[in-house]
Amino acid sequence: QVQLVESGGGLVQPGGSLTLSCAASGSIFAINSMGWYRQAPGKQRELVAVDIDGVPTKYADSVKARFTISRDNAKKTVTLEMNSLKPEDTAVYYCYADLVRMGEQRYSDNWGQGTQVTVSS
Repeated sequence: QVQLVESGGGLVQPGGSLTLSCAASGSIFAINSMGWYRQAPGKQRELVAVDIDGVPTKYADSVKARFTISRDNAKKTVTLEMNSLKPEDTAVYYCYADLVRMGEQRYSDNWGQGTQVTVSS
C-alpha cells in the first residue's frame, strides 16, 4: 500500500506565503515524478508544478515566479513553497506521485487526500 500525506494548507491573506509538504510512504520501488495539482470549486483539477526525473521542472503559467517546488528523493518528499498568493490560488491542493510499487512492473498515478488553501482577506 502506498500513501501520500500532505500538510501545510490553511488560510492566508493575499500577498502572503504558505508551504505545502507531501511525504510518500509504503511499498515503493521507484518514483518517476512528484508534484502538485489543485482543484478550485467548479473547475477541473489542474497541474501546479511537477518534478520529473531527468527533465526540467514544470510549472503552470499562473504560478511561475511565485511558486517553487522541491523534491527530496531519499526522503520521498515534495514541497511547494507558495509566495505572493492571490485569491485565485484558492483551491484544494493534491500531492501527486508517478511511481512503481513493490512487486509491480509499471508506473501508476497516486494521489494524496488533498489540503485546502484559502487566500482571502
